[in-house]
Amino acid sequence: MSKNITPYKNSTLGKKEQVAKMFDTISGNYDNLNRVISFGIDIKWRKKVLDIVAKSNPETILDIATGTGDLAILMAQTEATKIIGLDISAGMLEVGVKKIADKKLSNTIEMVLGDSENMPFEDNYFDAITVAFGVRNFETLEKGLKEILRVLKPNGVFVILETSVPDKTPYKQGYNFYSKNILPIIGKLFSKDDLAYEYLSESAAAFPYGEALNNILRKIGFIDVKALPQTFGVATIYSASKN
Repeated sequence: MSKNITPYKNSTLGKKEQVAKMFDTISGNYDNLNRVISFGIDIKWRKKVLDIVAKSNPETILDIATGTGDLAILMAQTEATKIIGLDISAGMLEVGVKKIADKKLSNTIEMVLGDSENMPFEDNYFDAITVAFGVRNFETLEKGLKEILRVLKPNGVFVILETSVPDKTPYKQGYNFYSKNILPIIGKLFSKDDLAYEYLSESAAAFPYGEALNNILRKIGFIDVKALPQTFGVATIYSASKN
């Protein structure tokens, strides 16, 4: 089970409300900060997610914690006729809707305000489901994963892209130094929310990764679970399916 790290430690709001508030606050700078923080490598990781999903030839795709829609927009390169981006932050979705309109993809991609742990979709609805840098923001990880399993079709593909911690020297030490010391400074320089990037760093360090997350996915009921470490292990792509 993952530790329940929250953005605002003294807040009386629940984690979902805190996460929504945090991402509303940083939505205007989120895309640029993503590029700076990951040195642009996150684009490469997302393309690998696209490759995995595209192999299954999905007609319907759900991108959970879609944020400003980067991965949902990338999924338009598949043969899918319907792509839904779901997020709890209205501010992030507002940015995403503009990006989608600029790319003339509004007929293919729909942005939906909603909770990943209580989704407004029928059972066995989507051929493919993706989550990029979002599962660690779930208030209850297991509940969110059960909900994903519910709306995924049998034999559908589920792909997670999430930060992880390198195991080998010197990458582990370099990652720890960067995430604890450099990442929060970058966040404070570019964001109105001083605590946002401290939270992103802390939540990444506390979140289960590798075989630990594989085991949680298997426990929920996913099959064919695989973990593919990226860039010395600073991120991992997980793929799974439904029986």
